[in-house]
This record gives sequence, C-alpha cells and structure tokens, in this order.
Amino acid sequence: MNKVALVGRLTKDPEVRYTANNQTAVAKFTVAVNRMFKQEGQPDADFIPIVVFGKPAENCGKYIGKGRLVAISGRIQTRSWDDQEGKRHFTTEVIADEVHFLDKGNDVNKGSGSGVTKESGDFYPAEEEDDLPF
Repeated sequence: MNKVALVGRLTKDPEVRYTANNQTAVAKFTVAVNRMFKQEGQPDADFIPIVVFGKPAENCGKYIGKGRLVAISGRIQTRSWDDQEGKRHFTTEVIADEVHFLDKGNDVNKGSGSGVTKESGDFYPAEEEDDLPF
C-alpha cells in the first residue's frame, strides 16, 4: 500500500503548466510540514514536493498560494531522469489525489476555504458560514 496524508503550508504559489500532448494541467508546489518534535527548542519542518494533475491542478493555481494551509492525500512516487550532461537525477514527490484548503486566504482571488479532489470535475466555492440559514 502506498498512501500519504499531509497537512502543511505552501512555501510559494503553485506553478501550473500544461502537458504538450493533451494539454492536461500539472500543478507543482512544496508544502512545509512541521515535525512532531523540536530540535533545540525550535520546530523543525520537512519540505515535501507535491504534484497535482487535471482540473484539481487548475483549481490549485486559482485558489491557493504561498502560506496557505492545505491537507494533501496521495501517494509517494520516485523517478529519475538524465540531464543534458548525462548526469542522472532522482526525485521523490507526492502525487496528490486530493487537496483540501484548510484556511481562508487573504487574497480574494485565492482561497475559498474549500477543497479539490481528483474526482471533482467542477469547483464551487463554499458558502460563507454567516450566510447559512441556521
């Protein structure tokens, strides 16, 4: 079984690109996840690279940015490639199946406090709690 669940903050705005062949959106960003223990009294964090595909990737580009708190569910993937000089590089990243936005962003264009999952075709921002009839 290969399953990962993370909660952390984006270190910078997502980078959204599109594949050449079928124009699928691909969002890449890094999440800082605090460790349970502190080193020398200071909290320590791991910086985890995240990759999101499709409509959820587009929504990440629209609705989240640096500093936003997100929950990620997905799987770990390791891959390698050779650069132009023939040197082999390795990377490990989380391929996100679900991205949930856990806080409300300060930027009007980024953030609804809602989430995006792999299955969701469309995204509808959540209503404000003050607008609820009860």
